[in-house]
Amino acid sequence: MLPLTAAITAGGASSRFGSDKALALWQGRPLLDQVAAGLAACERRLLIAPPGKYALPGWETWPDTRPGEGPLAGLEVALTHAAPGWVAFTGVDNPALTSDYWLTLLAACRPGMSSVQALHPERGPQPLGALYHTALLPRVTGLLAAGERRLRLTAPAEQTVLVTGLGAHFFQNVNRPADLAELSGRGEESLEV
Repeated sequence: MLPLTAAITAGGASSRFGSDKALALWQGRPLLDQVAAGLAACERRLLIAPPGKYALPGWETWPDTRPGEGPLAGLEVALTHAAPGWVAFTGVDNPALTSDYWLTLLAACRPGMSSVQALHPERGPQPLGALYHTALLPRVTGLLAAGERRLRLTAPAEQTVLVTGLGAHFFQNVNRPADLAELSGRGEESLEV
């Protein structure tokens, strides 16, 4: 078991996708199941979603306490209900994040740090699909109370470890049906670290 709490945020409206993307199929399974599979080895597993909307065996479901406020609000719920320590946080639209991806981030954890994020070769740090320490909860709550919604502001830069060398294929975000088609065209062989 990985010494992490896994957290998947699945409370969005999927407006750009046109239907519930958590249930969209990739490699014969719903995206939600694909994302959960990459985090299956975590000691504790949290799904941030409307109660009763999804069935994910072995996962605790917690409602988004700030619906419509984006992933930062989902992270607040995750940090609130996680075991003290590190939280592997991602969205339902990141199905290419494998257990090897999470192991790579976990190996980069350092004392005194509060976030571990993959560094995309072109787009920079990736705050969704990252590790966050539960000590960030007061900061996240403060950001939300101040009207902030940007996940990238969660952890101070000086407390963030950036992991390089991960392939761009891990960062395929499924927001539209075309994104899913592009991901499907890559096949499983491209999903290794």
